[in-house]
Amino acid sequence: MFKNDMEFNAKTLAEYLHGDVEGDPNVVANTIARIEQGKAGALCFLANPKYEQFLYTTKASIVLVNRSFTLQQAVSATLIRVDNAYESIASLLDLYNSMKTLNKKGRSWRARVSWRAKLGKNVWVGAGSYISRGVKIGNNTKIFPQVYIGDNVTIGDNCILYPGVRIYHGCIIGNYCTVHANSVIGADGFGFAPTADGSYKKIPQIGNVILEDFVEVGANTAIDRATMDSTIIRKGVKIDNLVQIAHNVEVGENTVIAALSGVAGSTRIGKQCMFGGQVGVAGHITVADGTRAGAQTGISYTVKKENQAISGSPAIGYTEYFKAFSIFRKLPELKKQLDELVKENEKKE
Repeated sequence: MFKNDMEFNAKTLAEYLHGDVEGDPNVVANTIARIEQGKAGALCFLANPKYEQFLYTTKASIVLVNRSFTLQQAVSATLIRVDNAYESIASLLDLYNSMKTLNKKGRSWRARVSWRAKLGKNVWVGAGSYISRGVKIGNNTKIFPQVYIGDNVTIGDNCILYPGVRIYHGCIIGNYCTVHANSVIGADGFGFAPTADGSYKKIPQIGNVILEDFVEVGANTAIDRATMDSTIIRKGVKIDNLVQIAHNVEVGENTVIAALSGVAGSTRIGKQCMFGGQVGVAGHITVADGTRAGAQTGISYTVKKENQAISGSPAIGYTEYFKAFSIFRKLPELKKQLDELVKENEKKE
């Protein structure tokens, strides 16, 4: 499918994506671009109707569109109709990424790997990385430069650890996991006991962190180890950049958490939850399956009802929040009207 790093024709691409070609099946693309920046030789996609206008002016050679999409005028590009254009471009980018950077294997002479570590087949260890004793790494896993992996860490098959990742001792990473640059897995949880003299005594954090299969962790994210048991990130969870997950937290399957969010200790997040940016979750509470929290929501209490949207701080139902907000915005005018009524009433008296 790919030649010279990346080159493909519409027919081959349609076969790979299970799509149908409209136009020249032999037209070739050798790069991927946004539709508003499409030029000759580029592959673009149209998934959001807000960008439809660019379809009719783009110089791109190939454009992926949904099967249900209806043209309003003629286009110069060859179209490939697929069930889901956004999903298809993601699949293609994943393949491209694998072919471009993740086919490496072997070990840099500038890497340090303990003789008591066990590495699977086709593992790559980049320059400056350090792999401690007792570490077990599965097949096809890629360790980019300057990664630290502590004692007795287990990492599964087909994982990617990008530059600067730190995995502390005893943590467990499942299969097909990705941890982006400078994230820290397994640092100490924030546990300190107040003493009689007003100082704080550190509580040893002797647990670990477990990432189950198909977890992705964004750049500069921290997931703290448990005090005694495990901080657990369940299968399929996706965590954005700059997120803090505290000790003893459990995040349910296929939950997504956007950037700058934080979850305090010993909280349980359900399955299929969606947290917008800057969501804050208090400690020692439970958030029900399917909860959808808008950006900057503050969840300070246990959410019992499943599959509801919440917003605000402290969080309330999404619809209720916007009704309340519409009143809040009018408070200055309402206050003015109230003052006028009070004055009129005083005059009458």
